[in-house]
This record gives sequence, C-alpha cells and structure tokens, in this order.
Amino acid sequence: MTIGKENFLRSRLIPVLQRINHDRVPQWGKMSFHQMVEHMTDVVRVANGHLKMNLVTPVERLPLYREFLMSDKPFKENTKSPVLPEETLPLRSQTVQAAIGQLQEELIHFFQAFEKNPALKTMHPAFGELDFNENVQCLYKHSLHHLNQFGVDQGLV
Repeated sequence: MTIGKENFLRSRLIPVLQRINHDRVPQWGKMSFHQMVEHMTDVVRVANGHLKMNLVTPVERLPLYREFLMSDKPFKENTKSPVLPEETLPLRSQTVQAAIGQLQEELIHFFQAFEKNPALKTMHPAFGELDFNENVQCLYKHSLHHLNQFGVDQGLV
C-alpha cells in the first residue's frame, strides 16, 4: 500500500498540481492555490527534517491521532492546523510555478533523507515522531485533502 502512495508523491503529485488552474477558487478554506502549495511545501519540510517543530498534541492523545493518520479516513474539510495562525501566511514565492518547484525540491530532499538514513524519524507537530512509511502516509493523506479542497477528482490522482 505504501508503494502506491510513495509513487504518487514521487511522480504524480507535481504533474497534478501543474495541471490545476492556479486561479481555481477552493471549495472550502481560506488558502488560495498558491498558498496551499506553499503550505504543502512546509508540510514536506517537516517530514524531511528541514523544518523542526515541537509536538503540540497531548501525549495521551497520540495513539488516537496516529490511528487516524494510518487509517484511510480523510481529513475533514476545514480541518484546522494546530500550528498555523488564523490568518493565511503571506506568499514567499513570486509565482505558483516557483512554489511548485520548491515543493518538488523538498519532496526530493524527503526521499533522499530517508534513503541516506532509513531509521530516521521526524517530529510532526500533531502526530509525533514519524518514520518513512508514516510520513508517506501523512503526506499522501494531506495531499489528497488539499487536492480535494481544489476540486481535483480523486480518480485522476
């Protein structure tokens, strides 16, 4: 199961993002498409260890959060990140294409980090320490959530 999700992250996510109309209005939430891509870049930066975050979930709730993470249950619409401010963050890159390129670079770093150190675990602020397979699951689930936010047919991914 992880192989298909890993393949999606390695080779299908970026082309899907490049095909989406970048002016598309989200079906829910405050983020523009450009902001969502930059948000996903930060999520990958957490997974690859480039962005260090502290755990914000109470330790006693981690088993429930991790059970959800490893399930096929999707994130609900308008799920609030425990580490993002109420207002959207300002854009860092000048174009959506540049933001997609940065996301692609961080995905490459993600796979390289775990190839270099298969025992690596990175700290996710909501789900705790994640190994490679858990990070793949998290990134895949998070990607589908945001693709759904922008109306991408799940049959296309």
